[in-house]
Amino acid sequence: MPFNLPIFLTWLRILAIPLLIAAYYVPDSWLSGQERNLAATLIFVVAALTDWLDGYLARALNQTSAFGAFLDPVADKLMVAAALIVLVQLDRTNAVIAAIIIGREITISALREWMAKIGAAKSVAVSMIGKVKTAAQMTAIPLLLFHAPYHGINVREWGTWLLWVAAVLTLWSMGYYMRMAWPEILRQEARQHGR
Repeated sequence: MPFNLPIFLTWLRILAIPLLIAAYYVPDSWLSGQERNLAATLIFVVAALTDWLDGYLARALNQTSAFGAFLDPVADKLMVAAALIVLVQLDRTNAVIAAIIIGREITISALREWMAKIGAAKSVAVSMIGKVKTAAQMTAIPLLLFHAPYHGINVREWGTWLLWVAAVLTLWSMGYYMRMAWPEILRQEARQHGR
């Protein structure tokens, strides 16, 4: 298993997941309610920044690797899934939204893995819809973790709306990826059944 600075940052992102969850389980004498929210928000934001940083460093230092390419999206999906589960437990988002986003991530990851296995990975390359969905999602989650008004801004309301936007774009992008992959799926079916 290769080890370099970008991979180290990715591992740190994975290790941040239990810290985010623990912020809501430490004794009340350690953190107040809003301090818990702030700690979880900072952990999530720093983890999101390391996602950008590890990709940048991998390219800048010429330290890209197959293992890093595998681990990076896994770390992202685990962090988002953990944060969404925490938000559902705190009653700050709807379980349906969390299920849509997490379900889509599992589905598209499996689709990409299968498409790569048959040599058609370019059919499910990241689209602009997926990038906008990720931006909405990665903005919404820290807003919902923070939860409190900030300088007169209703942070929870903005986070809720952005997460709904992310959920809609999640379904849209999943449909897009499935449509792109569908011809290859039909070709593989035909080949398998000798048609």
